[in-house]
This record gives sequence, structure tokens and C-alpha cells, in this order.
Amino acid sequence: MTVAVYPGSFDPVTLGHLDIARRAASLFESVIVAVYDLPPKNLMFNTEERVALFQDAASSIPNVEVVSFHGLVVEFARKVGARAIVRGLRMGSDFEREFEMALMNRNMAPEVEVVSLMTRIEYQFLSSSLLKEVARLRGYYTNLVPENVLEALQEKLPLREQYLASQGG
Repeated sequence: MTVAVYPGSFDPVTLGHLDIARRAASLFESVIVAVYDLPPKNLMFNTEERVALFQDAASSIPNVEVVSFHGLVVEFARKVGARAIVRGLRMGSDFEREFEMALMNRNMAPEVEVVSLMTRIEYQFLSSSLLKEVARLRGYYTNLVPENVLEALQEKLPLREQYLASQGG
């Protein structure tokens, strides 16, 4: 069985993340979405919340499993028997960072390939960090996240009712 790991902080999971997971699931027999438990970021959701949000969002994809992990992603990949690490690429700046990480990972674990999937055009600009900033400023983001994530974000940062009303919501 060919196993791939799709690692990230997923704080929160977006439709872009879900698209990469769905496409990876069509390429590999099993995809393990690996939610990094202690990323060096200002988190809105704790590890358990991020895992649960992705599990719910990906529940219709039968060969996707969502778990948390800590430490090096290549060590996690070895532990679960993964042959590949899946990464999503948006813009040129992503390529440089992902290229550096891929080379470092290859140095540590040459038996684990890195597979990069180009993000769909409608998600090229989307990042969890940008999404959280828009949500904090009460902007419109409802078309960028799964329904369960929208509800979780609204609990933490309620949208202005008048803005939703102006959008037909």
C-alpha cells in the first residue's frame, strides 16, 4: 500500500487544504493528514480542535486519515511507512521555501519522496494566516473554508450580521 503524509499546521483547514488532500487521495492508496502539534505560529485552534476540524471536513474522503504529530515530518513519515510527503504550492515564494524543505528532507530521509501539488487557481492567494487576519477584521471569508470551519471561526470571531446580510447570508 502506498502511503503519503500531508503535513501542516492547518490553523484552520481551508478549502485549499481540503483540495490538496482530496487530490492526494486520488494519487495514493492512503493519505495521512499530519497536523503538527507545536508549530512556531500564533495558533487560533489547539491541536485537538485542528485535528477534529480536518477530520470533519475530510470525512467524505475514504482513504484520508487525520492525526497529530510532533517532531520531524520525515521521522513521522518513516514511523507510518509513508513513501511520500505531499505539499501544496501556491505562488513563487512557496516554491523557494518548499524546495529548501524538500532538499533538507531528502538529506535526512532519501527514501521518502516529496510530491508537490499546484494549488487550484481559486486558492492561489489563500493561506490560513491571511484567512485568520481577515476573520479577525470581520471581513468576508465564508467561501474559503468548509462549513464546519466557518462555524468554528464564527464561535471564536463572530461575523458582523450586517455584512452577512449584505452578502445574502
